[in-house]
Amino acid sequence: MSWLTVRKTGAVAVCGAILVAASPVFSASADAANPYATQAASAAKWQAGELVDGGIPGFSGSDWGLTIDTVMALAATRSEPAALKAATDAVAANIRKYNSAEEWGMPGSRIAGATAKVLFASVVAGRDPAAFGGLDMRAETLDLVAGADAGDDVGRVRDKLTGSPDSGNAFGQSLAVLGLARSGGVPQSAVDFLIKQQCPSGGFRLFPGQLGSTGPVCQDTPTTVLDPDSTGMAVQALLSAAAESGSTGAAAAAKKGADWLKSRQQADGSFGGSGPTAASNTNSTGLAGQALYAAGYSTEADKAAAWVAKHQITTDNAGAATKDVGTIAYNEEALTSARAEGIPDFQRDQWRRATPQALLVLAGVPLGNLGKAPTEPTGTATSTPAPTRSDTPAPTGSATHTESASPSTSATPTTSLTQTASASISASSSASATNTNQAGTGGSVSGGGSTSGGGGTANGGGGSLARTGAEIGGLVLLAVGLVGTGFAVRAGARRKNGQHT
Repeated sequence: MSWLTVRKTGAVAVCGAILVAASPVFSASADAANPYATQAASAAKWQAGELVDGGIPGFSGSDWGLTIDTVMALAATRSEPAALKAATDAVAANIRKYNSAEEWGMPGSRIAGATAKVLFASVVAGRDPAAFGGLDMRAETLDLVAGADAGDDVGRVRDKLTGSPDSGNAFGQSLAVLGLARSGGVPQSAVDFLIKQQCPSGGFRLFPGQLGSTGPVCQDTPTTVLDPDSTGMAVQALLSAAAESGSTGAAAAAKKGADWLKSRQQADGSFGGSGPTAASNTNSTGLAGQALYAAGYSTEADKAAAWVAKHQITTDNAGAATKDVGTIAYNEEALTSARAEGIPDFQRDQWRRATPQALLVLAGVPLGNLGKAPTEPTGTATSTPAPTRSDTPAPTGSATHTESASPSTSATPTTSLTQTASASISASSSASATNTNQAGTGGSVSGGGSTSGGGGTANGGGGSLARTGAEIGGLVLLAVGLVGTGFAVRAGARRKNGQHT
């Protein structure tokens, strides 16, 4: 979804000193080359308005995974700098609540997807990843990369001392590749493990050895579940790894993944996720469209952006939702409901998850470029400027070509459950079910009062970014009752997240 930044996962592999000095460049006016810049900024403004003391509200306190999704969205639009600073500061002050279970008697524990997501957030926000919130997030992420003695898991970004089956998945792995590539270089083993999650057909699976493809290397079988959200994240992470670290095989795998995404795009420009989020939704479309843009397929990315734009609340179509101009509906049903009845409090979670991921394709900035000045090169293999929306599709991914397993805040398979926080014990923060995707925040089942809101589905479509995990705080009592079903959810639920988000 455009200068490559969070979802994009790669980005600037610059030295720590540069990262410390760097800061997002904001533009007071919309980018004239991007016809959706104004709409992206409007969506970002709405999302910024949902912050409470720097965090996006969750089931109990702030949902830090979803707050990081918001950081990425604000960085992508280069708008709302005060909100970006507030959200980043809040994340930095609450890292251990999000990426560990230390408060609940597990000293030294680390959640893979959440840790990687925090690293990426620090890079995107222009902070020093080696001193973010007083912690070295680059070192913590590297510490979770499985070593040579890990067998089939070599290179996998894994949980540490959590006492539960590993929650690491393609979303968290992609975020780790992105954050590491942009903060000094990513180990080839981590890139190789991500590539192993790609089936010969080009799509990526969400979980290693699960959901129908049980071997160490993904294989196309009648039961293999390939996930558009995971694929969108992986494509952007691999492009970043190729550009920033010169990682072997990354560019070719990214092109193959982008080609697979093209084959999955609907005639109207939309994308669906997998499993419960298979129907067209803005979460999956935002992430897949961003990946296509990063890969040079601007025509297809524009179609995705146009579809997402039609699902935004505007002054002309708001109806009863006049107080929420700018936000983006998860799907047509959610949009229709909002116009007729407004967006009640118990449905806001779905919109908070759908909006930051959906706006990525409108912003036109790939994950690998998030937080970079717009004049900087993108995360493509040749480090050439990212295509503008008027460019024709360029071959991508070639050597010359220039986006948790922790208990989530949602009771439904949202990004956190399915993607980065898969199989986590989650408790829904609302009746909505948005897809906050793999990246890591846990999402909810679907939007307030209606069956829409896929954002928080098991596949994490909408909330891909959120799939990397959510904070544990406040869920302990619920965990006692849910622990018996948590692992079953993990095996069957998929992601959503992100977001999704």
